[in-house]
Amino acid sequence: MVHMSDTPVLALRGISKRFGAVQALTDVQLEIRPGEVVALVGDNGAGKSTLVKVIAGVGPADDGEIRWEGRQVQVHDPQDAQQLGIATVYQDLSLCENLDVVGNLYLGRELRRFGVLNEVGMERRSRELLDTLSIRIPSVRVPVASLSGGQRQTVAIARSLLGEPKVVILDEPTAALGVEQTAQVLDLVERLRERGLGVILISHNMADVKAVADRVAVLRLGRNNGVFDVRATSQEEIVAAITGATDNAVTRRQARSVEAGA
Repeated sequence: MVHMSDTPVLALRGISKRFGAVQALTDVQLEIRPGEVVALVGDNGAGKSTLVKVIAGVGPADDGEIRWEGRQVQVHDPQDAQQLGIATVYQDLSLCENLDVVGNLYLGRELRRFGVLNEVGMERRSRELLDTLSIRIPSVRVPVASLSGGQRQTVAIARSLLGEPKVVILDEPTAALGVEQTAQVLDLVERLRERGLGVILISHNMADVKAVADRVAVLRLGRNNGVFDVRATSQEEIVAAITGATDNAVTRRQARSVEAGA
């Protein structure tokens, strides 16, 4: 069990982002600690994708700051994010169907030896990586096209770990998967946590969130709408925060405390 450090590996402070007249994010805060899974949830249009793009350097914020291990950093482009140690696995996975698993893992970062592709080294390291993550695949030499959706997702996540990131963002990793394949992917998320990585899990699936997340950060209309400890919070409370249902236990308690202080 990795003990969570007090200093967040990644902290967002006051993040705002506009697209023309549309205010997509307003003053958003988010913290991720090593060895912690934070689920980022919210309805379509809540700002989840925009926030991921800010962190990944694809669409930098207009305002606010990003802190990495306690110091302020600039994330202007995807290279900045990768160099810090942020890896993002997008929903479309960007895998090459016709290449085998090794070819996909090392796409764009091939190992060379004396100027020649080091196929033996890449195959060995691919096997080692998949073994340490307990990813079960018939062979690292099968084309990705022949793998199940769950296996493809695990290969994409494994590929993101080659750069030895400290934070991994998973965008809806179980969206199109059945029960068994979802379980494979969630098992892998647990192993990322055990390795001390910070994981941001974007998901619509409350069962997945309850299964692996430590905390849930809710976005609603581009703003924070609560951060909840998964073990201490009911699904109803989280759903109420997502939908903005005004009459729920949380808002009633807040109203009572305001009246008491008035």
